[in-house]
Amino acid sequence: MVLSHNWLCGETDDQTRRATRTVILDETGVRNLRIETEQAKERVFESTVFAIGRIEEIPANRSVLSTRIAGRVIDLNAYEGDRVEANQTLLRVESRQPGNPPPTIELRAPRSGIVVRSHVRLGEPVEPDRELLDITDRSTLWAVAKIPESEAASVTLGALARIRVPALGKKAIEAHLLRFNVEADRSAGALEGIFQVNNPDGKLRPGMRIEFSIVTGSREKVLSVPQATVQGDPTNRIVFVKDFEWENAFLPAQVVLGERNDKYVEIVRGLFPGDEVVTRGSYPLAFAGSGSGPSLKEALDAAHGHEHNEDGTELTAQQKAESSKDGTNDESHGKVTDGTLDKYLIFYAATMTLLTALLAQRLWNKRKDMTTA
Repeated sequence: MVLSHNWLCGETDDQTRRATRTVILDETGVRNLRIETEQAKERVFESTVFAIGRIEEIPANRSVLSTRIAGRVIDLNAYEGDRVEANQTLLRVESRQPGNPPPTIELRAPRSGIVVRSHVRLGEPVEPDRELLDITDRSTLWAVAKIPESEAASVTLGALARIRVPALGKKAIEAHLLRFNVEADRSAGALEGIFQVNNPDGKLRPGMRIEFSIVTGSREKVLSVPQATVQGDPTNRIVFVKDFEWENAFLPAQVVLGERNDKYVEIVRGLFPGDEVVTRGSYPLAFAGSGSGPSLKEALDAAHGHEHNEDGTELTAQQKAESSKDGTNDESHGKVTDGTLDKYLIFYAATMTLLTALLAQRLWNKRKDMTTA
């Protein structure tokens, strides 16, 4: 959907109206809008199902530390949030059995992980049936998606999902569906799908809200553009296309859309492969007014090396003849002028000044004569 010279310089009213829709910016405008572009191209287009969910702990990765004897805590070396290693001594309990000193036992971490709950304080009495510390391994977690029941039939085991955590930015985590939960969520009308994700840096936390794009199928050679390129209301979708010939010029092209996924929008009609579309800055570009850069006439003159009218059309043969005859082309109205008009104005002004002076002198003399009589 590139703009050619013939297209922009067409003679029909329809072509003129379309040409005047072109948005032309100067370098400052481009920098302020942070304009970025990329080529529309045919790619493998994935059909996706959108779902939301939460990060959850894997139940098998949680352990509890407890004591086999009754006593009191005389040494505590781990607190909530501490990372511990398997077999590390976390606390010591002094037994109630008689002795001088009384017998003590060391309680060691059953696994490596993070202390997420502490139910004990230094010097506190403890019993064998009491949980002292909760330790969990969060190097892997579950991402649980609430898949709408109407979409669940299209999601199969092993399906790829791109998972985004709003709290951590836009970067996506890829994971595959392990299994569905044993029961549906009646209140949400959804079936829970469980994905396992790695968490080596510990940034993922249970309870975090997440968004899923679950792949359900794909098609090859589908012309598509990034979602951010599409603007307008649902009845009039447009994509801004960069002109191939002149600098910083963009034309809103009407498009017909097809399917969407989390990254791209299918273009059914309105663009061609290779069209350079605006991916960043297209929304403010839709509101860029005149005066944002050079006029359409200036851009066309610079691009094609000859004069155009203000509306972007070519000069007619008569206009060219008048321009050649008189030497100067008035850019505002397409009229020609030279220095003759200036000479006439000077002569007229001088004549009127002289006549006014003579008339004033005559009136003064007449009034003087009347006063003397």
